[in-house]
Amino acid sequence: VHPNVSQGCQGGCATCSDYNGCLSCKPRLFFVLERIGMKQIGVCLSSCPSGYYGTRYPDINKCAKCKADCDTCFTRNFCTKCKSGFYLYSGKCLEKCPDGLEANNHTMECTSIVHCETSEWSPWSPCMKKGKTCGFKRGNEVRVKEIIQHPSARGNPCPATAESRKCIVQRKRCQKEGKGKKNREEKRKKSNKDESKETRQESKGRAARRQNREQRENNNKMQPKKRKAPNKEQDLAPVDTAH
Repeated sequence: VHPNVSQGCQGGCATCSDYNGCLSCKPRLFFVLERIGMKQIGVCLSSCPSGYYGTRYPDINKCAKCKADCDTCFTRNFCTKCKSGFYLYSGKCLEKCPDGLEANNHTMECTSIVHCETSEWSPWSPCMKKGKTCGFKRGNEVRVKEIIQHPSARGNPCPATAESRKCIVQRKRCQKEGKGKKNREEKRKKSNKDESKETRQESKGRAARRQNREQRENNNKMQPKKRKAPNKEQDLAPVDTAH
């Protein structure tokens, strides 16, 4: 062993030196060179840092650098995240997205262009004027449609979602709210009055029937009881004609 190589290393190093840091790593750890000024120091990590990808070999696991425009990568030729100013597309970092795609500044990726989608027109509304459907001859009716899919930045914009047109209705007078309410109140009072009248008539009828029944009972009590007529056959005694 070289005199500058030490076996009693720390930080995951299997072998190390005072000048170059880690020279080899313990199993399952990745070896990576970090530049400090003009000097490179070897370190052992459980996973590769940003801008590097890991490769496993039988004797050592190493971290290798991604491409210059790539922030994180799976391999050198397949990027998973691009640096600022580049857009990710199929593992590559591009300054401009291909035709048919658009740049998504939120995810920094090239995505498909999405066009607006709307529903069919609704039926025309009733002919109205100033929020009323009566008291006029000419008004307006409207119809609307709903947005099903909002467009992306380069997608086709949504059309107008409401239409209005002139309309003509049969002129009729509007029923006043106060008058209608008054009529309903009068009908309710009349109904209650009729019910009360019927109730009073029924009460009077029951009272009259009860009074007549009590009068008949009193008359029956005041009349004297009729005496039972004697039986003439019993009163006449037999005449003895023997003497």
